[in-house]
Amino acid sequence: MKILIIQHLFFLNGTGGTEKIACFLANNFFDQGYQVEIMTCENTNGKAMFPLYPEIKVTNIFDPGIEQLDLQPIYNYKGRNPFLWIKHKIKKKIAKRYNSKILEKVGGESMLYRFNLEKRALNWKRHIDSVKPDLIITMSIASLLEITYQNSIGIPIIDSVNGRPDYDFKDMFGSRKPFMVDLLTTAFMHLKGIQVLFESYKDYLPSSFTGKYVVIPNPVPQIEDTMLVNHDREKPRKRIIHIARLDVECKQQNILIDIFSRLSDKYQTWDMELWGIGPDYNQLKDQIESLDLADRIYLKGFTKDPIRQLFKSDLFVFPSKYEGFPLALTEAMSIGLPCLGFSSCSGVNELIQHEKTGYLASSIADFEIYLTLLMNDPKKRAEFGIAAHEAMSKYAPEIVKASWNNFISEVIEGEGHRDQ
Repeated sequence: MKILIIQHLFFLNGTGGTEKIACFLANNFFDQGYQVEIMTCENTNGKAMFPLYPEIKVTNIFDPGIEQLDLQPIYNYKGRNPFLWIKHKIKKKIAKRYNSKILEKVGGESMLYRFNLEKRALNWKRHIDSVKPDLIITMSIASLLEITYQNSIGIPIIDSVNGRPDYDFKDMFGSRKPFMVDLLTTAFMHLKGIQVLFESYKDYLPSSFTGKYVVIPNPVPQIEDTMLVNHDREKPRKRIIHIARLDVECKQQNILIDIFSRLSDKYQTWDMELWGIGPDYNQLKDQIESLDLADRIYLKGFTKDPIRQLFKSDLFVFPSKYEGFPLALTEAMSIGLPCLGFSSCSGVNELIQHEKTGYLASSIADFEIYLTLLMNDPKKRAEFGIAAHEAMSKYAPEIVKASWNNFISEVIEGEGHRDQ
């Protein structure tokens, strides 16, 4: 039997949770004896950044010959050079005129989006037909829309939801137009099954979904009891750690930097390390330098071994605005670190048990208070860390694998499948 995993964007060179789970699923299904292929469509070269069996094929179907009508970007010049201002003014006027003609030609922004989507969907259909999979697993509803728009696939599809489901199709953050919401919502009709990360997340599925759902969390590495962080160890400097994409809109590292700047004088033996890469590296670097904290707050980049970095730390901070099932947080808990996040953050508020495995802050002021409590109290750090480690046992990879294997068997048996 053949399984096709589709992540239409950001798989190549991607270091996020979705890419990590795509590789985890691919390896697991290969271990079960299935043929597995991962397919993406990206205008770039690259590879999987997480462990992936060499027998698993990664196919990039990007074709520069696929017609796409793109609008020209419109920039507002903010500098003071009058010659550059005139140059950008002219470019802006030309871009607006060009964009107006394109939109008039196709019938508006919605029709332009649909035109481009249909061309890409036809390309997907050709490649899916050539692979002839028995089951497709999409890694987002956006990927589902890419392959099903105006297409009849005829193959059972399961979606792996790597966040709260409504983040995938509603205009939660002001970036989706109504026509995009309609298209994404309608795409749920193509699913035979969907996996959500927590029981509460099923309430965020749209009425357009009529297939089977299952609750399967993400896998969390299990650490031996003897290998946990030792909070009694004497060390000259202590470390606060954060691991996430550098993205202040979602991950809010800027809040961490501001809080630490207010505490740095009092807590002279504490440093903070921010691990990850992302679009806001320069903004965060400038913020750190403006506060004269470059020797206390470090932007460390991407790590292939987060467990090793977590083991050398004393507490984990995670001020995200929204999450699905934050893998870095669960890894920190598994290794015995007390954790701190916001009570309003989805995923985080499912994993951290307030005053048992860490703290859930209701405000930035509370976050700062709870951080100082943890910095002041090694016994509390050890107590929370042990409880956090124990709480992660139910997310063991073998349990997650078994749940996935049972679910795809249910979906496939419900459809019947051809032998290859």
